[in-house]
Amino acid sequence: MKHKKQTLSFFFLFFLSSLVLIAQPIKIVVAPDHANWVYKKGESARFQVTVMKNSEAIQNVKIKYEVGPEMMTPTKRDSAVLKDGHFQIEGGTMNDAGFLRCKVSAMVDGVRYENLATAAYSPEQINPTTELPTDFVQFWNNAKAEATKVPMDIKLTLLPDRCTEKVNVYQANIQNYRVGMRLYGILCVPKKSGKYPALLKVPGAGVRPCSGDVAMAENGVITFEIGIHGIPVTMDAGIYNDLGKTTLDGYWFFNLDDRDRYYYKRVYLGCVRAIDFIYSLPEFDGSTLAVTGGSQGGALTIVTAGLDARVKYLAAFYPALCDLTGYLYGRAGGWPHMFAEWNKAFNVKKDKIETSKYYDVVNFARMVKVPGFYSWGYNDAVCPPTSMFSAYNVIQAPKNLYIFEETGHWTYPEQNEMAREWLVEKLTGEIK
Repeated sequence: MKHKKQTLSFFFLFFLSSLVLIAQPIKIVVAPDHANWVYKKGESARFQVTVMKNSEAIQNVKIKYEVGPEMMTPTKRDSAVLKDGHFQIEGGTMNDAGFLRCKVSAMVDGVRYENLATAAYSPEQINPTTELPTDFVQFWNNAKAEATKVPMDIKLTLLPDRCTEKVNVYQANIQNYRVGMRLYGILCVPKKSGKYPALLKVPGAGVRPCSGDVAMAENGVITFEIGIHGIPVTMDAGIYNDLGKTTLDGYWFFNLDDRDRYYYKRVYLGCVRAIDFIYSLPEFDGSTLAVTGGSQGGALTIVTAGLDARVKYLAAFYPALCDLTGYLYGRAGGWPHMFAEWNKAFNVKKDKIETSKYYDVVNFARMVKVPGFYSWGYNDAVCPPTSMFSAYNVIQAPKNLYIFEETGHWTYPEQNEMAREWLVEKLTGEIK
């Protein structure tokens, strides 16, 4: 049987290598004519375009392109034939702080390819459109006070198949802010006796299981990776797929017309409850705690740091839920784009707009008081950079922003490694 597996593996690898040899990769390269992609207001931006096949420019290929403020109706649409494979698009300018996006597409051998690039205009000057409710702090203080009255009712289940020589791994099941409402996550605790710092990991949007961060725990950090939907995080992946397409489809809009019943209320309070749980652990050092996540998790990272003074550090990637009302002022708003044109008929109502202000990351960012690591790219079409800068610019705490210009809603391994090293150093005092 072992020999058979080796034979199958050999033919599989041979098949993959054959595909690589046959493949004819097409790539559209788009970039602003400033090396750092940053412009002053009123300055003209030009976008350099090259269509490449096997790293060589393709001659006489036709492109279509559009330019305009990100997520808005393009102000320019046109096409061109790239006689030598290269072309320069006159993108125009912006008189207000924001982002100008150029999208390019081409048909090559019957296949459509596309790419984009985004020029930044004085991004440090972007101000939020959302308003801070006068009772914002009181609303959340009252919510947290009510939640503390609910017993945690902790249930831990050891997961032997996930444990390692150095780390014990558990599924944690704790009661959230209302009796009967649960919060699940994967807890990883170093086996060696001692007191350890902790890292709370909060999830991106969707419905999925949790794997836990064993590697960080092996670095001497307790990790707690949570789900937000009140369901176990160790079930078969198909169950989460089904829930995401049915019961939990569009959960980010559930009860948006009522600030006390909106879906994210229990999510935000669940992050605070997760910290309560970490503080109950006998292995925790009682002080050193960080929170991290990307997208929805980036939003929850900032929210948690703003809500709970027990957080000492945060590392957020491309945060969602920032400056949600941007679309109401003619510019991009944050995911889930609740007030965008395509959601206008359903969501642009006074009560929903008012509710959004109590959940907008911008208003939690105003309350952040601890050092933070932040990272995103200019080409993000899920969490537009205009929305993210709206939150980042109001943060008064020590902060470091690492821009990887060409990234969209994804990260390079180097970004993840930078954040990991930053967190390990802050939590343990060790430079990895």
